[in-house]
Amino acid sequence: MFNRLQYPTLCKRLQEPRRFMQILSGPRQVGKTTLAKQAISSFDGVGHYASADLPSSPDAGWVQQQWDIARRVSQNQPCVLVLDEVHKVQRWSEVIKMLWDEDSFQVGSSHPLRVVLLGSSQFLMPQGVSASLAGRFALIRVPHWSFAEMRDAFGWSFEQFIYFGGYPGAASLIADEARWRDYVLDSIIEPTLTRDVLQLSRIDKPALLRRLFVLGCHYSGQILSFQKMIGQLQDAGNTTTLSNYLTLLGGAWMLTGIEKFAGDQARSRSSSPKLQALNSAFISAQLGMTHEAAMNDRELWGRLVESAVGAHLHNYKSSGVELQYWRERSDEVDFVLSQGDKVTAIEVKSGRHKGSLAGLKKFTQSYQGSQPLVVGTGGIPVADFLLSAPDQWL
Repeated sequence: MFNRLQYPTLCKRLQEPRRFMQILSGPRQVGKTTLAKQAISSFDGVGHYASADLPSSPDAGWVQQQWDIARRVSQNQPCVLVLDEVHKVQRWSEVIKMLWDEDSFQVGSSHPLRVVLLGSSQFLMPQGVSASLAGRFALIRVPHWSFAEMRDAFGWSFEQFIYFGGYPGAASLIADEARWRDYVLDSIIEPTLTRDVLQLSRIDKPALLRRLFVLGCHYSGQILSFQKMIGQLQDAGNTTTLSNYLTLLGGAWMLTGIEKFAGDQARSRSSSPKLQALNSAFISAQLGMTHEAAMNDRELWGRLVESAVGAHLHNYKSSGVELQYWRERSDEVDFVLSQGDKVTAIEVKSGRHKGSLAGLKKFTQSYQGSQPLVVGTGGIPVADFLLSAPDQWL
């Protein structure tokens, strides 16, 4: 079984003295459950796994029941308790806080539980734990699969990754592109939009949310104001609603809006977003075009390559590293990575763009000390860039 990069981190933490519960947060179908079960199998003790992904949302009694089972096991030896899809339980964070604190203050407990919580949204989990579980958890982000992981696990080429994206469950289906497309649409996109995102917040216009996702995938890599989005969507919604829905889609690891680099936080947040699909599979599955046809379409292929680069930067940059874009009049830079006073301007050249690197030159002149980086033609090959950690370019 293939182990992801987060596997050794989780295993190491579970072997340490009990201090924090571990929360694995990430999108659907990327291997969070597999990671947790592999960690149980390598743990020096036993484990109990339970999933709250049931036909009807379980209540707090379900958590108590699973916790009691693990407590009985841990009387004889160390035990890891894994609760999957825990955010589907009503008042889950309050109940877990109570049970965790009970174990923490229990005198004479020789084998306190190691607890691992799994959830599909990067926003829902922190929101649930921020107040109730403050100081009691450590977060492990489990993003979409990278090119390196798909290559090592399935022997994928760079071209396959650009089109089919990073979903391990779909890897065996790419020889039948219709089946692959159905898997992405029906097993990932549909349940995320109709179930996961609806659990993040109240959605008054679910149809608008869906159309925004489709629009965002179509315009991935392009800067689009919220007013233009409203015009494209032909909806009576307002910019505040669209901004909120885009944030929710980002929280579900689907689609985000990259802010403009302006050297000023307020100006960045008020800028038009650059739409970014967080897995190129979202774009390809909705094209109705084969892999071969997409590769032969120079404009489309360039858009897919740029989206794959943007998704890689977003998914794998470290906490504290900012990802933005830059544009002043006719000059533009595809992506800007920054951390403190370290700034790198990144231009993707994949055949989609022609001409000089005027935007890159203008940016480095405007921001002294910034570093230019060309990815693609005339610079580091795109495949090599996707095999690297974004932070190394700062």
